[in-house]
Amino acid sequence: MDRRTLIAATGGLMASALIANTSDASEAMIIRYEAMPSRYTAARNVSVWLPADYGKSNRRYPVLYMHDGQNIFGASHAYGGQSWRVDLAMEARQRAVAGSDAIVVGVWNTSTRRQDFSPAGVEAAMDDKLRARTAAEHEGPALSDGYLRFLVEELKPMIDRDYRTKPGKASTFIMGSSMGGLISLYGICEYPKVFGGAGCLSTHWTLLSAAESYSKPDLETPAMIQAFATYLKRKLPKAGQNKIWMDHGTINLDSFYQPYQLAMDQVFKDLGWQQGKEFESRVYEGADHNEASWRARLQDPLTFLMG
Repeated sequence: MDRRTLIAATGGLMASALIANTSDASEAMIIRYEAMPSRYTAARNVSVWLPADYGKSNRRYPVLYMHDGQNIFGASHAYGGQSWRVDLAMEARQRAVAGSDAIVVGVWNTSTRRQDFSPAGVEAAMDDKLRARTAAEHEGPALSDGYLRFLVEELKPMIDRDYRTKPGKASTFIMGSSMGGLISLYGICEYPKVFGGAGCLSTHWTLLSAAESYSKPDLETPAMIQAFATYLKRKLPKAGQNKIWMDHGTINLDSFYQPYQLAMDQVFKDLGWQQGKEFESRVYEGADHNEASWRARLQDPLTFLMG
């Protein structure tokens, strides 16, 4: 498939194609859609990574949807100049086990990132004081329901139409870090028949900014845990139907997550989820809250979720 074909397949959206900058000079390709419009959320860029053999075969591929899409491939647009290098992780999977790679869809964030990723169902479960504090912290109420409708009702149908995907739940995954971890968990809870697995790295349970987390580490912790627990008890999919990966490091912002994660682990277990089989919860000693740390452990959630 050449560049003209790729652009013609976008249904009128502005897109550009480029050869991915990979260590082995593969023929993997990234197609970028500029300012993709939506009825449900702000327009945003979307990057689609196609494996090296995409243009040479008739294979259909699983699809991994990832948040903060400007941070997952190269460094040119990544936060702090560091990226996940998901492209390299997928190529490593393919080298290890033929046919284990996937199409990766990177959904870029916008200026309303924290509102887009804050789970509306969790905010609804908060008491009035905590809900007001969260809205003030995020400069407005949660916009996550609209963001998820964009993913499920607009973006995924386009990806399944224009690319050779395996569109079923068993081959559709969602992943992110920090608040991207939260929206991944929320996404699989709200759409368990769409997403078969969710990867939640350094899940930002506190919903606080970094400054607030450091200055007020215990602010509203019990109330926030209760809000998440209330939501999960109502909306977590039935055990045995999906897979969820959660983790955190131990330094800087990640050092605040342990009490939240332990409480959520217990909720999962109380609802019949088996750790190590249906959900995983890992602690990475010495890991920080940044792209380098997520890149270093990316193969673990990919293997757990996708095999």
